Amino acid sequence: TDLDAAYQRVMSSGWYLLGKELAAFESEYASFVDTKHCVGVASGLDALILALRALDIGVGDEVIVPSNTYIATWLAVSAVGAVPVPVEPDITTSNIDPALIPAAISSRTRAILPVHLYGRPAPMHEILEIARRNGLKVIEDAAQAHGARIAGRLIGGHGDAVAWSFYPGKNLGAFADAGAVTTNDPEIDDRIRVLRNYGSRTKYYNEMLGTNSRMDELQASFLRVKLKHLDDWNSRRATVASTYFDLLSDVSGVTLPTLPTDDKSAWHLFVVRSTFRDQLQEHLASCGIQTLVHYPVPPHRQPAYQSTTQLFSDQPIADCLAAEVLSLPIGPHISEQNVQYVASSVRAWATS
Repeated sequence: TDLDAAYQRVMSSGWYLLGKELAAFESEYASFVDTKHCVGVASGLDALILALRALDIGVGDEVIVPSNTYIATWLAVSAVGAVPVPVEPDITTSNIDPALIPAAISSRTRAILPVHLYGRPAPMHEILEIARRNGLKVIEDAAQAHGARIAGRLIGGHGDAVAWSFYPGKNLGAFADAGAVTTNDPEIDDRIRVLRNYGSRTKYYNEMLGTNSRMDELQASFLRVKLKHLDDWNSRRATVASTYFDLLSDVSGVTLPTLPTDDKSAWHLFVVRSTFRDQLQEHLASCGIQTLVHYPVPPHRQPAYQSTTQLFSDQPIADCLAAEVLSLPIGPHISEQNVQYVASSVRAWATS
């Protein structure tokens, strides 16, 4: 297979870091998302941290983040010494509500960090306008949004920097941890390249306090193979989502995700809501259907943030979503028969 050929190519090359495969993947992925630059790093979390560092965001700064997200978004801000300032989501989209952002801006705010949650694009036009009006940077967390589009334009370069995860379960997944930052700013690109490699351009000469965060050649070679299939896989995901909408739109007790109007979701996840979520999950498990909750504990409720919890006022919408959301099976591998079985099992629960 193409993956076997990629493995053999790397193994026979004798070059495992910062080589031709990574350079080729960076070029191909930048081209795919229509940005000028792509820098491969070790993980999605590192991508966020290095993007923040490249923009000189650190101690004493505040960064606006969604209250409803995976904790990595917050951890990146904390890792550079800045303070995450949560803003609640629009409950119909699960993404950060731009109408609530201005009230969260203070004299210490340096950036907004929206997340394209579940593969659905965040409202970037509104966010960018708020950022421009207030002199703020925008870093996008696109860990779940490979191939998503905003008004026809692929996510990858709307903000100052866009952080990607290629964790194995993503729409474009490696076979280990891997990540990248895309940007149209050559200075950000240059700084991340230096930061990811011990702060060094020339071996043993270190111009800044860098780290070790390099996507290895093997993962780059595998991602190059899989990138060629991403559009087809995403198309299949969209078909699965469409089938769920067709079969579940009239089911009481279950709220389906809202469809974007001008935007295109990558359908990383298909997340429904129910006030009886746990019972629904148990019913589906009894039918042999695995589901997951993304996410059961929002960041402001995590023990990791309890020492600073006074900084975060109540986040009732994030709490509500955490109690109600359930991710139904979705992916390019799921057969039409299995999608129909999931839908019929949900219907059976709702009418029981």
